[in-house]
Amino acid sequence: MKLVQVSDLHFVPPGTRLFGIDPRERLTAAIEDINVHHADAELCLFTGDLADKGAPEAYAALREVLSALRLPYRLLVGNHDHRDRFAEAFPETPRDESGFVQSVVRSSAGDLVLLDTHEPGTAAGAFCAARQAWLRACLSDSAGRPVYLFLHHPPFDIGIPNLDRIRLLDENGFAEAIDGGADIRHIFFGHVHRPVSGSWRGIPYSALRSTVHQVPLDFGVKRSMPYCFEPPAYNVILISEDLTVVHHHDYLNREIVPPGTERYSAAE
Repeated sequence: MKLVQVSDLHFVPPGTRLFGIDPRERLTAAIEDINVHHADAELCLFTGDLADKGAPEAYAALREVLSALRLPYRLLVGNHDHRDRFAEAFPETPRDESGFVQSVVRSSAGDLVLLDTHEPGTAAGAFCAARQAWLRACLSDSAGRPVYLFLHHPPFDIGIPNLDRIRLLDENGFAEAIDGGADIRHIFFGHVHRPVSGSWRGIPYSALRSTVHQVPLDFGVKRSMPYCFEPPAYNVILISEDLTVVHHHDYLNREIVPPGTERYSAAE
């Protein structure tokens, strides 16, 4: 099975730019690239921060751009989003009985569990008792199927202090919710605007760059949130019975070295 993950779109109202970048142009380029090279994917997952300030006009513009995507997609919310305004723009997106934007997709490779870590008024993530109970029930219903978790905030430190202070703060509650014997194969998240991978409690995880601005690799900055302009990217995920492969793709870099190009040349 092939999946595509895109994250941290930070859409703004039409006519507005973010750090001098037009988020709509960046996402349009990503969708064009996905349509050409990965239209065979089973699903495209957008892991939060869809709009930079949760503006209705931003969600309307996002919906228009997503109409060009040639494969099914599902949307998650992040800390920059506004849950109710998002729901007004995308009423077809499933929500759980408590109103959180959470659902399960039964894919050909297993259960894709889409989680809502948005907490109004803070950049950090939350996973309250109601959300924990919902996740436990979903994992209980997985009945031995492989499970892949998708959320916006990482539920653990990644070693960058200015990001660790705004991660999912309910780490223990989240850990307890998944500690029921379910076959969790991978955790996918956004939020950090960086390609990051590793394992947590024995579970592999990965993150990716934003389609707009990035966070530099700086282990010393603790108070401010600096940004940089490393290339935007999306992830292509390949899943089989005993293997998960995550490709980080800088989609604006389309320049290919033609076959037969001389590898070496004299120094100028």
